[in-house]
Amino acid sequence: MRAVRLHSYGEPPQLDEVPEPEPTRPHEVVVRIAGAGLCRTDLHIRDGWFAPAVPTDLPLTLGHENTGVVEAVGAEVQAVAPGDTVICHPQQSCGTCAACRTGDDMRCARGLSFTGLTRAGGFADLLLTTERGVLPLPTGLDPVGLAPHADAGLTAMHVARKAVPLLGPGTTVAVVGVGGLGHIGIQCLRALTAATIVAVDPDPEARALATESGAHHVLPVDGREVDGVRDLTDGAGAHAVIDFVGEGDAVGTALAMVRPRGTYFVVGYGGELRVPTFALVLPEISVVGNAVGTFDDLRELVALAAAGGVTVRARRYPLDAFADAFADLEHGRMHGRGVLVP
Repeated sequence: MRAVRLHSYGEPPQLDEVPEPEPTRPHEVVVRIAGAGLCRTDLHIRDGWFAPAVPTDLPLTLGHENTGVVEAVGAEVQAVAPGDTVICHPQQSCGTCAACRTGDDMRCARGLSFTGLTRAGGFADLLLTTERGVLPLPTGLDPVGLAPHADAGLTAMHVARKAVPLLGPGTTVAVVGVGGLGHIGIQCLRALTAATIVAVDPDPEARALATESGAHHVLPVDGREVDGVRDLTDGAGAHAVIDFVGEGDAVGTALAMVRPRGTYFVVGYGGELRVPTFALVLPEISVVGNAVGTFDDLRELVALAAAGGVTVRARRYPLDAFADAFADLEHGRMHGRGVLVP
């Protein structure tokens, strides 16, 4: 089968011919890929960002946002059968440790077993995963368009659910960065909270996408965005700020938007957070990190999508045009999410 594989860090991935996977263990599942979302994390993996923390043998098939049709199953699989359409949670968790039994898949005691990062991903014709890692999709949902929900949507839903207790009527949440994650996050916040949503992005097209996604206000990045948030909140700042950028000037700007006793949710990464501890202690500001999401987050997200509550703006590329998709993402020509289609 075909697979887009990374052979060396810092070098472009290649389209290779590799053996087709088979379910050799009792709970393994092989999925024929319908769509595989392209994520900025794929660029970071290519560039070696994860190599020191997550050692991985190369070559590696990339792609951690996957949907498709079950092709084959192991001898003891009961949750799905060949022909079922599924979305794949990227973490293959064990199911028996304390974290897994409480639904915290990303904290599995056996460590990170993450599709497209530590094991072969879905930029390919077929993907080998596990029974715990697949969720059947309701009839009528387009699996290609839904592929980015396996990480972008999952991450956005995870942080939105964390923020829900803080965002009752009369509150304000600022969303910094309206890309592949941000536009889904806005829709999740509209569905789950009563808060006023303020979207912040330097790109006019991204701001238009924010309005389409349900933001009540949009602000450019022009040096006055912090004042803009304060102007909308009687000078106090937002009750919660969700930072989908996490690098460059966005980090300090996002933190400055938070009101006393508010919360700064960090989703994007790559930058640094440098702040005097006194600036957190006196106003009692909380800083909360977010990594992907749980299987239950994915289940609720799919239910929301089935009800029409959240959609993904996606641009489709044939699998053999993966280099074009990478370039469009890297150079800011992709608003929403790119999806590779084998």
